[in-house]
Amino acid sequence: MVPAMGRWLHGRQTGDRRAARSPATARSRSARRTDRSPLVYVTTSDGARIFYKDWGTGRPVVLAHGWPLHSDSWEAQQLFLAEHGFRAIAHDRRGHGRSSQTWHGNEMDTYADDLAALLEHLDLRDVTLVGFSTGGGEVARYIGRHGTGRVAQAVLVSAVPPYMVRTADNPGGVPVEVFDGIRAGSLADRSQLYKDLADGPFFGHNRPGANVSAGIREAFWLQSMAAGHRAAFECIAAFSATDFRDDLARFDVPTLVIHGDDDQVVPFDVGGKSSAALVKGAELIVYAGAPHGITDTHKEQLGHDLLAFLKEYDA
Repeated sequence: MVPAMGRWLHGRQTGDRRAARSPATARSRSARRTDRSPLVYVTTSDGARIFYKDWGTGRPVVLAHGWPLHSDSWEAQQLFLAEHGFRAIAHDRRGHGRSSQTWHGNEMDTYADDLAALLEHLDLRDVTLVGFSTGGGEVARYIGRHGTGRVAQAVLVSAVPPYMVRTADNPGGVPVEVFDGIRAGSLADRSQLYKDLADGPFFGHNRPGANVSAGIREAFWLQSMAAGHRAAFECIAAFSATDFRDDLARFDVPTLVIHGDDDQVVPFDVGGKSSAALVKGAELIVYAGAPHGITDTHKEQLGHDLLAFLKEYDA
């Protein structure tokens, strides 16, 4: 094995010397690299590299994912929308998936600014912003910080706004002990935590008669383990303890809220119902008996509801 490695290194060095002597060979090598379609990133002001996938052509739809996943969690909707005449773009939040695992910036203001960097880098206009779970907070904070100059529509899917944690002025929220338990699980054995979430409340697999495939549950674990440990840990506070009520008050574009009424992660009354009440003119669609992870469990229904909403703007 070692001699083989030596021959490989010798070949690489010889090829490099020949390439240096031959501009034509160097151009050929460069062309071959381009053909490999390298991963695509936008670099933010603090040097973080945000990975994104850009599929299709047409009016842009930008999809923000949930914790602790990455953009692959949107692949069913991204493919469906791209096939129906829209430019579907999904990115990995910093610290998640293929984006930089930064030590700092794992909070909603920076997530929103990273989203702004993506929209500005691609010079997107008339965008429909779609946020699932934590991604809904990212969309809300983007509008709160950057306004709707580039935005045509907003969609919140199983989203964490307006404010998840129970406080004196948010008595209907989720007790902080729930999130402390998630933090403790993350520190003790985050791999098992993610398996427990996938096998339990995230997809409603703990409900009688539930039949969520092993593939869906294993994909959740695989994506979750691609997140950086610190980023995933700090994001728990970002999605649970960030108050988005003022952000929702700044929504001035058509807004669709979609939420399952058996969501065990972001309860319907805490999330979708409350957000729809705070956004003027928002349309609320309730998926009866649906869990949190409807991007997988109800992917066809969600795709068609998103498409119908997109076409309202384009009509």
